[in-house]
Amino acid sequence: MLNQYNIQSTDFIGALVKTSLVDYPKKVSAVLFLHGCNLRCPYCYNKDFVTGTPKDYDAVTFNDVISHLIKRKNVLSGFVISGGEPCLSPLLHPLIRQAHNLGYLVKLDTNGTIPEKLENLFSENIYNPDFVAMDIKTSLDNYSVLGYESCESIDNIRTSIDIISKLPTSKREFRTVLVPTLVTKETIKEIASILPKDSSWQFAKFQPGSCLNKEYNTITPYTQSQMNELVDFAKSLIPNATLR
Repeated sequence: MLNQYNIQSTDFIGALVKTSLVDYPKKVSAVLFLHGCNLRCPYCYNKDFVTGTPKDYDAVTFNDVISHLIKRKNVLSGFVISGGEPCLSPLLHPLIRQAHNLGYLVKLDTNGTIPEKLENLFSENIYNPDFVAMDIKTSLDNYSVLGYESCESIDNIRTSIDIISKLPTSKREFRTVLVPTLVTKETIKEIASILPKDSSWQFAKFQPGSCLNKEYNTITPYTQSQMNELVDFAKSLIPNATLR
C-alpha cells in the first residue's frame, strides 16, 4: 500500500501520543505528529518535527501507528493527525483510510497552506477527515514572519478557510495562539473579517520556553486579564470564540 509513495512501512514518520483527552473534542484519541513543516513559526514548540530528524524524538513507523489503533479500538474513538504540517506527507491518505477502516473518527490539524490537498481529501469519502482544525497564526499581511509571504501563498490561506467553512460547524474549528508580538486586538479584528461568523474560534495561551526562535522565549505572555480582554473582543466579532 505504501510502495506507491516510495515509503517503507518501517520508516520513521513522526511521534505518537497513545492516549489524549484534549486533542479531539469530546473524544478519547491517539495523536500522531507527522514530521515536516513548510512554516517556521518563531513560537513553535514542536520544533523537533519542523527542523529536526526522527533521531531527535521517540519516533514511530506507519506499522507502529496502525498496530496501536488496532490494539486500542475498544478504548479510543478518535485519531488526530497533526504535525508539523500533515498535508505535506504522502502518508496522510493511507493513514486516514486505515483509521476509517478500523472505525475511527479522524481529526486533521493543518496550517491551511495547502488547500489543494484539502480539496483532494474531500473529493473521496474514505479520505474525508471527520473534523478539521486550522491554525490562523496572525493577520495575513504578517505571515512573512512565518516564512510565508507571497500573494499566492496568502491566497492559499483564504482558500483553505473557504474549504473548511463548508463543513458543518460541529466538524470544524479555527485556532489562534495569543503570542503578544503576533496577535493583538487589531490582529483579531483582521482575522475575524476572514472567518465565517459561525466559527468555533479557539484561543490558546502562548507558552515560552522551547520556542523555535530562542528570542521568543524572552517574550512575556499576556496576563489572564489581557487574554480575557482579547477573547471578549473576539467574541464580539465571532460569538463562538473561546479561551481554551
